[in-house]
Amino acid sequence: MKRILLTTTSFQDTPGEHHQLLASEGFEIIRERGPLPEKRMLELVGDIDGLLCGDDAITRAVLQKALPRLKVVSKYGIGLDKVDVKAATDLKIPVTFCPGVNHTTVAEHAFGLLLAICRHIVEECNHVKKGDWKRITGNELMGKTIGVLGMGRIGKEVSIRARAFGMTVLGFDKFWDEEFARKNEVKRHSNVEDILKVADIVTLHVNLSDETRHLINAQRLSLMKKGAVLINTARGELVETQALVAALKSGQLLGYGADVLEQEPPPKDHPLFACPNAILTPHIGSRTYESVVRQATMAAKNLILTLKGQKPLAQANQV
Repeated sequence: MKRILLTTTSFQDTPGEHHQLLASEGFEIIRERGPLPEKRMLELVGDIDGLLCGDDAITRAVLQKALPRLKVVSKYGIGLDKVDVKAATDLKIPVTFCPGVNHTTVAEHAFGLLLAICRHIVEECNHVKKGDWKRITGNELMGKTIGVLGMGRIGKEVSIRARAFGMTVLGFDKFWDEEFARKNEVKRHSNVEDILKVADIVTLHVNLSDETRHLINAQRLSLMKKGAVLINTARGELVETQALVAALKSGQLLGYGADVLEQEPPPKDHPLFACPNAILTPHIGSRTYESVVRQATMAAKNLILTLKGQKPLAQANQV
């Protein structure tokens, strides 16, 4: 009997066909509540045939410990920054992932965060529930300029919604889809700095890499318009935390809306918790009933196909 380590909580907590799909294969399933650190992963692997993982630390050490039994790492979702794909390739372990399943959901969540900041929704809700009829004046989105850093699937969905709100859209990406940009009136900028100087809102949709780590730092925050809004539904490590806190406290930023932090779950003394103009959610951007079923079903199919020696729906490496 093949043994599967299942760590993604979205998969486990959301009903749908993915449960029946996995159960129908007769696997022995070991369930854990991720994201798991390297230490815990090292304790679990060794007699596991397949990993169906979220944002757990799949390091070279974990992969080496998992051999020779491990046959596949099936990533739930699209972000692979927690998986050492190079090590997996060196060790001839297939890594699968799930592109094209959550872009609508994450884009909607980005706008939820943006509206919460611009209309002070969380703060006003708390006032009303405490019996305080305190009315704060907010800001419209119509007529504002939004800078979309990363014009992949999610960035494109954000751009479409921004145009529906009557916003001017500026885009940055090394790989540019000219047809999409022309059709949706997205203006291309060749560098991040030019967008930061003119955008009222900046939203991050780039992958985490050595190049993009701390993409938004003290120097770049200083370029932004005073009172601008920063949205991050990509990865917490894209933003330098201490510089961000300083910008929020000084009023350089009106607000920061984030679904991601550099450490998840965060420590109880995380510096952003002291910033009332930071709206934070616990990495739920892709956690809707519709999106979870799409992602989980694709992740399960990738796992099953690979274990059967067949081609998965999407593979991140060549082995």
